[in-house]
Formats: sequence, C-alpha cells, structure tokens
Amino acid sequence: MSDEQKPRRREQILQALAVMLEEDSGKRITTAALARQVGVSEAALYRHFPSKARMFEGLIDFIEESIFARITRILEDIPDATSRCSTILTLLLGFAEKNPGLARVLGGDVLTGETARLRQRVHQLFERLETQLKQVLREAELREGLRTSIPASAAANLLIAQAEGRISQYVRSDFKRLPTEYWEDQWALLSSQLLRETVQPA
Repeated sequence: MSDEQKPRRREQILQALAVMLEEDSGKRITTAALARQVGVSEAALYRHFPSKARMFEGLIDFIEESIFARITRILEDIPDATSRCSTILTLLLGFAEKNPGLARVLGGDVLTGETARLRQRVHQLFERLETQLKQVLREAELREGLRTSIPASAAANLLIAQAEGRISQYVRSDFKRLPTEYWEDQWALLSSQLLRETVQPA
C-alpha cells in the first residue's frame, strides 16, 4: 500500500467505527466485526492501528480537532460573551447531533470496559471546554463591564453540564431526543440570568 493510501485507509477505518457505534447501539464492537465492515482482514486493521484503544483515540482526536478549530474561529469572529457561549454550546450540541456515533464517545458509554486512558481523554476534552467558557465569562467583565451572576467557574460548569446532559439524553434515547431540541428556549432562560452589569462605584 502506498503512503498516500495509508491515511485514506485510516480514515475509512475510523468512519466505519463511527458508523458501527451509531448502528450497533448497545453492542460491544469487536475488531473482527469492524474488519468485516471495512472489508479488510483483522491483520490489516492492526497495521493501521495497533489496538482498538488507538482507534477510539483516533475518533477522540477528530472530535477535538473539529470542535476546537471552530471555537478558535468563534472567538475571532464574535465579540460579546453571551453570543460566544451560545455559539460554542450550539456547536457542541450540533456536532453531537450530526455524528451520533461520536456522541456515544462523548457520552462515554461506549468506552466502558475500554482502557481508562480513553475515558480520561474525554474527561479532559470537557474540562477544556469548561475552561474555555470560564475564560469567555471572565473576559466579559473587562471587555463589556458584565459580571456573572454566580462565580464564573460555577457558571461555566452549569453551561457545560447542560450540554453534557443533552448529549447523554440523545445517546440514551437511541438518538431520538435531539440535543438541540428546546435548546433555543433553554438558552434564552439561561442567558437571561448569566451576566449582569457590574456596579460602578459612585
């Protein structure tokens, strides 16, 4: 196989794994079944990924790259904190909705029984998102004269917990309850209480 074909085959394997996660909800995915889905031997799978854990890591890498590259653009394009938080959370929910197999990775259920390192990677991904939201909320005071109604760290945690909960509902409902369902109304309620003007000294 040429060097050009290798990345393509790796992508095919990861796409097949994501499809199986979506279609075989609740079933444990074996490398034999994945090899059949891709149309290669198990030995060929292992030439690209030394273990199933590495395949899951490949999916987590893809999720991180997709989400954080877009967050960088959001921060460049959108100046105010409320819109930044809204767009980041809507991005996360929309990504999960469009990629049900990857929503299962984010939800963590599919990583039960896999190496602890994978669950730690997903935990770190959500921690990084929460830290990003906290930074946006803290900057609101400097940039807009607005302060969070509760401490910024607590507010960021509340927002990320909302997103995590909606992704969990999506996975638990076998992808019937969409993460974006009711989101606009819920965000209107959350955002109305999120920030307030700082009181200037007389």
